[in-house]
Parts: sequence; C-alpha cells; structure tokens
Amino acid sequence: MIASIAFRKFKALRNTRVALAPFNLVIGPNGSGKTSLIESVMRLKTLAKLPLATGAASRQRADGPAIEFNFAPPHEGITAQLGCVSDLVCDTLRIIPEEAAGWAALRDELADLRSYTLQPEALAGAAQRADGARLSSSGHNLAAVLAHLRSAAPAAFAGMRAELFRIVPEFAGLELVEEGGQVSFALQLTEGGQVPADELSQGTLCLVAVLALAFDPDPPRVLCIEEIDRGFHPRTLREVRDALYRLSHPRSAGLDRRPTQIITTTHSPYFIDLFRDHPDEIIISKKQGRAAQFSRLSDRADLGELLGEGSLGDMWFSGILGGVPEER
Repeated sequence: MIASIAFRKFKALRNTRVALAPFNLVIGPNGSGKTSLIESVMRLKTLAKLPLATGAASRQRADGPAIEFNFAPPHEGITAQLGCVSDLVCDTLRIIPEEAAGWAALRDELADLRSYTLQPEALAGAAQRADGARLSSSGHNLAAVLAHLRSAAPAAFAGMRAELFRIVPEFAGLELVEEGGQVSFALQLTEGGQVPADELSQGTLCLVAVLALAFDPDPPRVLCIEEIDRGFHPRTLREVRDALYRLSHPRSAGLDRRPTQIITTTHSPYFIDLFRDHPDEIIISKKQGRAAQFSRLSDRADLGELLGEGSLGDMWFSGILGGVPEER
C-alpha cells in the first residue's frame, strides 16, 4: 500500500527515503529510526482522520521537519505530507494535489493500519468478550480475539489451531472459558491436563497472537510489529516468518485476498538469516553520529559476493552489512 516514505529533519532521520515492499524487515542499532519509521505510519493514520491542511497554512513550514508518503496503485498519484512543529511532533497533513479525487478512498484504507508491541503479560490476561473484533496494540484482548475468531470464522479458527499444534506439538487443544462477559484461554497438553494462559511461556503466548493475526479473515492493510523475535526460540522463528508471509504473500498460501503490507523490526541474527533468499525484504538502518539512513540490502553492488560468504545474520552481527552500533 505504501510505496515509499521520505524523512526530513525528523528525529535521527535527517534526510533519508525508504522504498517499501509487501514485506519489510528493518534492522539496525538502537536509536537508528526503526521505531520512528513505524511511528510515522501510525501518525499518518491518526492525521488522516482530521481535516487536511490546505492553502497557505499547508506551506508555512516548507523548510521544517516533514515526512512524505507515496503510495502504490491505485493511489500512486497522491502524496501525503506530514508537517511537523518540531523534529518530534507532526501535527498537520497535506495532500498533493489538494483536490485529489482518490483521497477519500485512500483515507478509508489508512484507517486500517495497525501497530503492535506484543507484551506477554498482557497477552495472558482475561478480556472483555465484546472487545474481540481486533487485537489491541499490546495484545491484552487476545482471549477475546480468539473467541471472536471461533464464532465469526470457524474455518480460520480451526486452521489457526492446527498450525499452533503443528508448531508446538506438546499441545493438542485450545479451551476458551467465558464467564461474566469475560473470556480467558488455556492450552490442553497432549499428555493430558491443561496450562492456563498466565502459565504459558512468553514464546507460546506471542506465537498464539501472531497466528491469530495471520489467520484473521479480514487482516489490516498495513501491519507493523516491533521486535517480532521477542520471546521466540530461534528454531521457532521460521514459523513466525511463514505466518507473516501468509499475510504479505497470501496467494502463496492459497488465499485469494489482497496482501497485508508488513513492517517489522528485529535484533535477531537468526531471524535475519531466514531472509537469505529474500534480500529485497531487508531494510538496513545505519547511524553515523546523530543521523540515520535507510538502505535496502538488495541495493548493494556486492550482494552476490556477500551471499556467497556465509550467514546473513553473522555478517550483520559482525558489522559487514552495517546497521550495528558505532564502535568507540
């Protein structure tokens, strides 16, 4: 949906542009703009709900901080520019051209952008049954989302359960308990007995949440996830990647629906190495001093040579790919 984002004087992103693919894995050191990239997408969603800046008011900060979005077809003729009162706060949205005929349709699609920082302690809690239409940003209503999926899309729920039990075969059942308008969940052990959500491992809770997103029959247009590797054992990361691919590449999963654009961050060399055959999906954020720049791994002239040398994760960790903390 989003073709590219250009940043000017915004936090560490002083003058850089990044083209976005259906799937985007962003790697880099702390403070290099990975979170700022996701924040800019969510700020666009927020400002798109408000009246647009027009005329002279839209141009009064022409030399100040700004973030500019360009879009994929059918909205390739529209540019959205966020005007900022400082390099931390953007508060106006200007559309170019101002009278763009497709803005109303694009605005409706921008309302369907979501961002997640999954918190295991939140994922484990009971939730109000009525709050299950979509997963919250922390995942605190996961139990309600599972209950909603079971009732509204039983085939998707069955597929999600089957995938969960394939990945973690020590479990063979998912039980939902509803009481007093609230719902909680537990996983049944293959050997008998069950484990309530608040006793499950962080990795298992995060896996349930990722699969709930992956099997959503009406997924968002853009899905951002901070630190997708959080809580997962390295051997599980391939399954996590494939679950997200179900969203960004639905036809490869046999699904006839529009793709969900994925933007996710990681600090895991194990996860990075899973993209050896998809270097075009890796965005590297490099920081020098206070300024950061985005680049795509696939744009490197020496990419073929690099791929012949070994693990992408090892090369990133060692600093060959860039996107690591500066040495002092």
